[in-house]
This record gives sequence, structure tokens and C-alpha cells, in this order.
Amino acid sequence: MARITLEDLNGLDDEPLDEDEEPMDGEEQNRLFSHWEAVASTHQVSLPREMVGPIVQMTQHRQVREPVPYVTLLQHEKCEERLYPAGKWACITKGEPRYEQSISMGFMKLMRYICKENSVGRYLGMTVPVVNEVRLNEEGTELLQAVTTSYYLPGEFQANPPLPTDPDIRIEERQPLRVLTRVFYGVTTEETILQEIRLLGALLDSPDTVLRERYLVAAYENPSVPQRRNEIWSVRRAE
Repeated sequence: MARITLEDLNGLDDEPLDEDEEPMDGEEQNRLFSHWEAVASTHQVSLPREMVGPIVQMTQHRQVREPVPYVTLLQHEKCEERLYPAGKWACITKGEPRYEQSISMGFMKLMRYICKENSVGRYLGMTVPVVNEVRLNEEGTELLQAVTTSYYLPGEFQANPPLPTDPDIRIEERQPLRVLTRVFYGVTTEETILQEIRLLGALLDSPDTVLRERYLVAAYENPSVPQRRNEIWSVRRAE
């Protein structure tokens, strides 16, 4: 079953791209794809050949990533409260057996939408973080299979988002979101997410003010960073 993470798809080479560098030729593209294949194999993935184009585009644009806008409301010792404004996101929901599989399958489709498979037929630009929404079972001990992976549309496309050619991807206009966030580092798996949910919950003075069944996992960095940055978000209840 496919298991390639968002971080794997964000780029595998830390070398900055020279603005005057010539486009990659076929041999360079094959080398890059082979490199990604080797990484993908460690996640038990057979990387489809049609990912060559998106891989090349993401690699060439890896230094330009637009942050999702937000306002900091409160800064606590170990967590932060933020307000994310209303905005448009491209979203896809997958229900693979494992969290890692769902975000892998979802983001590969989003990556193709970002790179060319959209109504304007061009690279849209990367934003960070990419956000994965998870829900817990009634006991709060396991993640439900369905995971929604979401990509914030860059500012130039917020008013008129390009339509996806993939029917699995939908454009959502989301209302303002108030969240409590906590940074953590390393890989994101079902086990690490459940642990981070527990750690964030222990920091809350009033647990009843947040949703207990819905959490968001924000991913920022690529796999070349050994302790890459992520965040767990807890959603404030509407007052």
C-alpha cells in the first residue's frame, strides 16, 4: 500500500536552484525520479511514472513557499492561540487503513493539481503548511480512517480558484478558524499524532472550550530535515 509522505513530495534536494539554471534534461529528470523512487521504496511505495512532471516542478520551485496567513491571539508557554481568516482550500479525503497512507495518496493528487492539472493549466505555487484533518473514535483512542488533506490556495487565486481536473479534489471556502497549536518535530504517524493530541490536551486549562473529536496536523518541511517541523491544532468551539 502506498506510503509516501507530504515531506517526501515537497522536495528531496536542499541545494538552492540557480535562477539562470537551464531546465532539466531527460537524464537529469530520470536521476531525480530514481532518487525519489529510492526514498519512496522505504515507505513501501511504487512511485508512478506520471509523477515525473510534478516532481520536477516542485523541485525547481522548492525555495518559494507562501505561508498561510494568520494572526496570533495569545502566546502561552508551550502553545499558541491563532486565528486563521476565511479562505479557499483545495481538499481531498482518503480513507486508507493507516493515516500515513491516506495523506500520501491525497497529497500526490493535490501535487498534480498544484503543478498543472487545473483549469488554468499552470503551476499554482506551494503554500505551507499543508493541513491534514483527523477525527477520533468515541473513546478518543484511535484515528478514524477518513483523513482530509488540504492545500491553501495562494493569494493570487483566492478570488477565483482554478478548478481541479481530478473529480476527487474539491474547492472549499472555509470560515475563520481559531486554534490552539503546539509544535512537534519528526515524522507524522498515527502513533505520534495520538501522542501529540494527548500532550496538547494536557496543556489546556479548559478542555471543554475545544473540540475533542477533531484535530488538524500541519506539515511544514521536507524530509532532508531530520527533525522536521509539524504542528498539532486543536479547534476552539464557537462561542
